[in-house]
Amino acid sequence: MASSLDRETALELVKKGGTLLLLDVPQFTLLGIDTQVYSVGPNFKGIKMLPPGPHFIYYCSSSKEGHEFSPTIGFFLTIHSFEIIVRKWCQREEQLIKVSEEEESRYCEMVRRMEFDQHLGPYPLDHFGNWKQLSCYISESTISRIEPVGAEISIAHESVLFDQEQKAEMDKWLSAQVNKSSFSVCLPEKTVKRRCFYITIPKIVKQKNITGEELTALNLDKTMLLKNILMTNFGEDEDLLLGELQFSFIAFMMGQSLEAFIQWKDLVSLFFSCTEAPLRTRSQLFTKFIRVIYFQLKHGFHREQKGNIVDKGPSLFLDDDWFSKDIFLYRLCKEFFLLVLNAEVIDGDLLSLTRKLKKLLETTLGWDFVYMDAMLDEDDEFAPVVVPLNEATPMSHDGQAS
Repeated sequence: MASSLDRETALELVKKGGTLLLLDVPQFTLLGIDTQVYSVGPNFKGIKMLPPGPHFIYYCSSSKEGHEFSPTIGFFLTIHSFEIIVRKWCQREEQLIKVSEEEESRYCEMVRRMEFDQHLGPYPLDHFGNWKQLSCYISESTISRIEPVGAEISIAHESVLFDQEQKAEMDKWLSAQVNKSSFSVCLPEKTVKRRCFYITIPKIVKQKNITGEELTALNLDKTMLLKNILMTNFGEDEDLLLGELQFSFIAFMMGQSLEAFIQWKDLVSLFFSCTEAPLRTRSQLFTKFIRVIYFQLKHGFHREQKGNIVDKGPSLFLDDDWFSKDIFLYRLCKEFFLLVLNAEVIDGDLLSLTRKLKKLLETTLGWDFVYMDAMLDEDDEFAPVVVPLNEATPMSHDGQAS
């Protein structure tokens, strides 16, 4: 989809668009909707002309000087035609909260009478195409299934979710992002445990009553694990899995969620670790997956945006460490490209999109994918996994160790 809209489509969105009324938001607060971020001015009271469909709202409260920011808080919502949603700033909690039904009814009527119109900023329709590319598989049911209790996604709710070993596994750039955003000094003393309801993806497949070769094969090619996850969690609906991939990326990229980053990384690793599925059993799914991750990385690596975007708060783009070949993505892509580009029989759309993704990484990051035999590091988490038979445990129908 193109990043800009034709005049007729824009007019249709103006007629049917929703309104997000945001009252009493302090000046200098960083407020984002979908792919765009703004600094709140003194007269701001919300956004109008929101296209129907899923959206992600995220914000960082600011110090009086506008130089330091609290952790990002974000939430998904689904806008229906002509819908008006009202949120109000709570000074005590420093966050947006829902209003009472009575207040909501009164404010909605004021919106309909155009009393707030001069204080409502228009949705950036020129960027709606980019947002659709990032969210096309996210449905209202996807949001309701995954979002945490209370709907708010924030690193402030996640610090108690990870033990020291898990924190040590975080990629270096994510820790750098946390430090850049002053999260370490702004986190509340008492953290509320609110995690998203992501599916569980086992890193190692274990199963009894099979040979060592068969067990190793299950871990080298995650096709069977992918099949079990789709059957158990999504009723074989592949688009729902892609919806979770997009949900986690947006929560990670815009919402600065550590938990979302881990889920996105695990999902990407699952897809790229399949050998049979992309070539034989699920070519269409992998065609859609490559298209999804292409636009995710294209957005993440995009370093210049026009408009009132603020770059002094938490970064919305991938850190410089992503340019290194040491990150997990390089090895996974290298092996996947080798698989697809050397296949004797391959779906034409999948081949075309894989070449497009490869070119994006080569031109944007300067990565080269020279396929030479090389010894894998012993501590490489993406090296082939060989599971001793005496450590094997049964794999249940959902692909998880029982």
